[in-house]
Amino acid sequence: MSFTDVELDYLAAQPLGRLATVQPDGTLQVSPVGFRYNAATGTIDIGGYNMAASRKFRNVAANGRVAFVVDDVVSTSPWRVRCLEIRGSGEALLDPSDGGSQLSGPIIRVHPRRIISFGLQPEDQDREPHTLRPNNRNV
Repeated sequence: MSFTDVELDYLAAQPLGRLATVQPDGTLQVSPVGFRYNAATGTIDIGGYNMAASRKFRNVAANGRVAFVVDDVVSTSPWRVRCLEIRGSGEALLDPSDGGSQLSGPIIRVHPRRIISFGLQPEDQDREPHTLRPNNRNV
């Protein structure tokens, strides 16, 4: 499994993420997106209104390069943040046929290659914020 149980719990509790894609001119585009973890494929599935006509969908179809981030601020006093970054490849699917997607219509499917999580472990809440270390790994 690519994701830890703690990371899956975090993803399930978050309604919004940010997807970074590469445009044809090489510049980056970052878009807020709704998403679901697809247990059948071990991927992140991203859907939305008129997805197939979107720039992000066309970017992924053209080059497949993506990064996806979900984060939040638990507290500002003391400062507590949580973050899950997923780097990998993306597929622009007009009609996912695997049956594992919980989203209807065209989707972007993110295949993790590197996962970086921070502040998600229960014990992280009792540690000094600047002593926390990310959980980095290739999958």
